[in-house]
Amino acid sequence: MEASSMRGRLCVRVTSLLMVLVVAGCGGSVGHEVSEDAVAIPGVAATPPMGWNSWNTFGCGVTEQIVRAQADALVSSGLAAAGYRYVVVDDCWQAPSRDPSGRLVAAPDRFPSGMDALGDYLHARGLRFGIYTGAGARTCAQLNGTYPGDTGSREHETVDAQTFAAWGVDYVKDDWCSSDADPSAQRSAFVAMRDAIRATGRPMVLAINPNSGITATDGVPGAVHDWGGVATTTRLTNDIESVWRSGQDASGYQGIADIADAARDADVTVGAGRWLDLDMLEIGVGDSLTAAEQRSHLALWAMAASPLIAGNDLTRMSTTTRDLLASTGIVAIDQDPAGAMARAVTSDGWTRARRLADGSVAVSVTNPGDQTETIPVDRSVVGADGTTIDVWTGREVAAAGQSITVTVAPHDTAVLRISRTV
Repeated sequence: MEASSMRGRLCVRVTSLLMVLVVAGCGGSVGHEVSEDAVAIPGVAATPPMGWNSWNTFGCGVTEQIVRAQADALVSSGLAAAGYRYVVVDDCWQAPSRDPSGRLVAAPDRFPSGMDALGDYLHARGLRFGIYTGAGARTCAQLNGTYPGDTGSREHETVDAQTFAAWGVDYVKDDWCSSDADPSAQRSAFVAMRDAIRATGRPMVLAINPNSGITATDGVPGAVHDWGGVATTTRLTNDIESVWRSGQDASGYQGIADIADAARDADVTVGAGRWLDLDMLEIGVGDSLTAAEQRSHLALWAMAASPLIAGNDLTRMSTTTRDLLASTGIVAIDQDPAGAMARAVTSDGWTRARRLADGSVAVSVTNPGDQTETIPVDRSVVGADGTTIDVWTGREVAAAGQSITVTVAPHDTAVLRISRTV
């Protein structure tokens, strides 16, 4: 193992054992200095990908008209300028059968212009084109019986990667979709797609989900294996649900707090070209999440250096949703070039911190309970004694050296940025 990668993993383990923030002793290099041979697809995702995905709102009803309208809204709303540039067409875009030459084709009734034309449309607007495939013989919708056919990429990786490259694809979501959670089988499938993408010469993000359909009792693969070097982004848990807690075990749907719990314990190296994906954003999707929970959703994802992939209907979103997604200070933490993942600094795991590239420390303080709490932040633990700014408002919370306390509503998250003077 490369020295810098080993250093990152050692720092993670110290954090989980001692509950002492590693940024003070390890600096911004934790999880960031990864060698080129530890990156799945060179030249992509120097910071976590940001964009929009069709699944959470449109599912198998996605059409090219919908995608084009969402792309236009991404631009007109200012979210593209804020960094949300990947437009990912999820499952059910494809016809149920391949063409006579074995190539994937778009469903003609819903994508009559074809996927290459859709890619051109997105690129003309300064956006990037993402597409979905299954790592097995069938996609997830096909496996679940909600969409016909068996057009997964298993044993078709080479031709599918070539097809995607010809269409101008910039991002490939590769979904496991199987009840078999054998890590060696998963690795074989994902490596085959990785190598096929590399062979095309086109730098496409490879975003894998090793969790779909599995019923493992010892935790989902994304949480117990480090897939860095196999994929650009790796899903941590099973699918997200638009709730604070789902009440399901690790093989079921996961709420915001459930995924945040899993991220706290994740023992992986992240950095440029290899990110841990906490799943798509549920901000503005339905009305089951409170405003506080949506704020925590974005904040905790950003602190984890997770991809930020919106899933709401961009053509109908409220100004509140738009402003939250575009939160300048929170997005800046997610996109910070140091590429470090936040670690817990308190025994309950709900105060987390990460060293940023300028030497400051980002601190999130989440209140998982049902009553408003006033919570102290220990400067000696986070290793920063400078001025403290509330990232949500831009206001000063404490001058250098002053004690820090924050009042946090139920299920909300305060986010601080503390300059370092020590």
